[in-house]
Amino acid sequence: MLCSIASLRIIVSITWRIGRLSLLFVPPTERRRNGDYNEIQRIRKNRLKGKYSIIYTSDSSSIQLGKTGLKVSEIGLGAEWLERHNEEEVKAVIDCCEDYGINVLDCWMSEPNVRTNIGKALKGKREKWIIQGHFGSTWQDGQYVRTRELDKVKEAFSDLLTRLQTDYIDLGMIHFVDEEAEFHRIMEGEFLAYVKEQKEKGIIRHIGMSTHNPRVAKLAALSGEIEMLLFSINPAFDLLPASEDLNTYFAENYEESLGGIDPERAELYRICEQQGVGITVMKGYAGGRLFSPQTSPFGVALTPVQCIHYALTRPAVASILTGCDTPEHVKEAAGYETASEEEKDYATVLAKAPHHAYSGQCTYCGHCAPCPAQIDIAMVNKLYDLAVMQTEIPASLRAHYEGLSANAEDCIGCGGCEERCPFGVPVVERMEKAKELFK
Repeated sequence: MLCSIASLRIIVSITWRIGRLSLLFVPPTERRRNGDYNEIQRIRKNRLKGKYSIIYTSDSSSIQLGKTGLKVSEIGLGAEWLERHNEEEVKAVIDCCEDYGINVLDCWMSEPNVRTNIGKALKGKREKWIIQGHFGSTWQDGQYVRTRELDKVKEAFSDLLTRLQTDYIDLGMIHFVDEEAEFHRIMEGEFLAYVKEQKEKGIIRHIGMSTHNPRVAKLAALSGEIEMLLFSINPAFDLLPASEDLNTYFAENYEESLGGIDPERAELYRICEQQGVGITVMKGYAGGRLFSPQTSPFGVALTPVQCIHYALTRPAVASILTGCDTPEHVKEAAGYETASEEEKDYATVLAKAPHHAYSGQCTYCGHCAPCPAQIDIAMVNKLYDLAVMQTEIPASLRAHYEGLSANAEDCIGCGGCEERCPFGVPVVERMEKAKELFK
C-alpha cells in the first residue's frame, strides 16, 4: 500500500541493553485494554525476536476511548488557558495541536469569547476533532456559574454549539459532579433526561461526566448511562481518599501517614476498565505542584513527561488533557511521544522519594522486565487485579489472559523481576496467585 511518509506513524519497540540489565519499552498501544489484542500480540512477538522492530500504522498514538468507538490521541488539549488569549493566538495553539496529531479537546469554559475563538480555529476542520462539551457550565452576569437549572443549562449548551460552529458534540459531559447526593439527583431527574434526549437527537454522540471524586466516578461507571469520565489523575491525587471538597486535593500539606494509592481510586480504574468506561485525564500535573520538591508531597520533583506517563499507564485511561496556552506548551506535551523510557520513568523517582512511596503495590510501570520466560508481567498483574474483583472471571478477560504469548503459568520463579521492582512487589507470589485464579 502506497502512502506518504507524512501520513505514517511509527511504533518502535526497542530493547535497550545496559550491561546485564535490559529495559523493555512497551509501546502505548500495547498497554491498552480496548485495543486489538491480536495486534498487540503481533507487536509483542516482533519485539521479542530482536532488539529493534518497526511497525507502520495509520495512527500509532490513537487510543480507543472505552466502548465509545472513538479514537483519541494520547495527548489532548485542555483548553482552559485559552481564555486569556485572542483569536489569532488560540488558532496558533489549535493548529499546533493538529500538527502533532492531537485530536481531542475539552471546552468546559462558558466564557463567550474563548468559545467563539475556538470555533473559528476549528472552522473547516471540525471532523478532525473530538470535542468534550459540558452541560451545566454557564455564563451569568459576566462570570462562570455551575448550575443544574435546566433552562440555563439548555441556553448555555445551545450557545456552545453556536459559538463552536458545530451541530454536534462528540462527548456531552455532565459538568463537575463531586457530591454523591448531587449525582443521584442528576441521574434520577430531568437533567439526565435532557442529556439523553440530546443523544437520541444526535446532538451529542456519547454521554460523559467530569468529577474529582472517585466515589462519584465509581457510581457513574457502574450506572450504565455514563460512557466515559473526565477524571483528575496524578501520583499525588492517587494517594488521597475520596472527598467532596476539591480543595483537599490542593492542600499545602498531605498527611505524612499516607502511603500508596488509595484503594478506592485503584478500584475505580479497574471498574472503568472492566465496564469499558474510558477515562480522559484532567489535573495531570496537580496544578504544577509536582514540578517542585518544595510543593510535591513526595519531597521530590517530577517532570511533565513523568506525570503524563503515570496518567497514561492507569487502567482505562485513553488520553491526558494538558493545559496549553502557547504552541510551545503543545510541543512540550507532545514531546512525550518521543521521550525515552528513562525520561518517562516515574517509578524510580517515587520509590526513592522521602514520602509516600508506593511500597508493595504494582503500578504497572514495567521495571520488572525483561522476563526470561517472556512474560509481560505488568499486563498479567493488571489482568489479575481486574479478575479478583469478580465473583466469576469474565470470558473476555480470560481470553485476554490466555491470548498472551506467555502468562503466569510460564513463571520460573527466578526472582529477577523482584530485584528490579522499585516498589518491592512480591511478583513471584502474584504470578502463583494469577496461575491459580486463571486455571
